[in-house]
Amino acid sequence: MDGVDDAGAPGVRQQKAAAGGLGPLASALVLLGLALPLAALSVLVMLPAAQHLRSFQNGERAPATLHTSGSCMLGQCQVKFEAAGRTVVADLPVGSTGGKSSVGTHMIVRYHADDPQVAVSENDVGGGGAAALAVMSGGGALLFLVLSVVAPVFVVRRRRAGPIPGRTPQDG
Repeated sequence: MDGVDDAGAPGVRQQKAAAGGLGPLASALVLLGLALPLAALSVLVMLPAAQHLRSFQNGERAPATLHTSGSCMLGQCQVKFEAAGRTVVADLPVGSTGGKSSVGTHMIVRYHADDPQVAVSENDVGGGGAAALAVMSGGGALLFLVLSVVAPVFVVRRRRAGPIPGRTPQDG
């Protein structure tokens, strides 16, 4: 207060950072930052993928072989089969299982007669794998959303309650 700049002295924010704690607003924003991408994954990617897989329930059946393997859950697999007398190499859509299968594995696929460029393994027609991932990512989003509300409320209540008897502020 005597005109000396005490910028080098540890302030409240620096003490919090040294203690490793975030303020209630920062922790809520971090939790919201985790909740929003999980919710977007669930609603914008996995639910439509499950619906797309279910749309093949009444499709044409055909024996096929795995032509290109990769991460089938991400839509990087292809199958080879006969449709309307011609050989087709079709993509397996996002949400498909079979990523652990090797090239040449035989399977039964379903495809739409008007568009055989996309086929679905008969095991995936129910959309179960994509639906399960939608539920898991949605549940994670809900958990982080609830925590983003509960954690700051808990911190504010603890601060308002005052210091705990028998403990010093340095104890935490």
